[in-house]
Amino acid sequence: MTGFYRTAEQDCPDDAPLTAALVALWQDDRRLLLVFNRYRQCWELPGGMIDPGETPRQAAVRELHEEAGIHMESLTFVGYARFTLGTEQRTEYAALYTAPATPHDGHFTPNEETTAICWWDGAQPLTGRLHPLDAILGRLTRS
Repeated sequence: MTGFYRTAEQDCPDDAPLTAALVALWQDDRRLLLVFNRYRQCWELPGGMIDPGETPRQAAVRELHEEAGIHMESLTFVGYARFTLGTEQRTEYAALYTAPATPHDGHFTPNEETTAICWWDGAQPLTGRLHPLDAILGRLTRS
């Protein structure tokens, strides 16, 4: 991550494409929802690529449902994260959303991409690696 911009949702930076949307759900303002990505073999925030014709908010709602089994439309926009990716060092943005939730807001079933979910308190050890950027982005939704 090379930057984080707290701005209005309609004021997306235009110096690079907006390609992804991420969601940081918080249980009791203490536990962050993480999903275990089968392909990357790590814990991360739910989220992913924005499909053609989809808004970042719509992508966040869809990805949260696909990856964690939680359908929640009342997400709060937090800001835009700027990333430099790949060997070619391409710059892209991701929209970041947050909301309060409970573990009972959805029903999780392992799927092609996600094998497990957890509500992480920031201290308990996780079985498997946590993607460090996701921990940082989760914290950014709390300040």
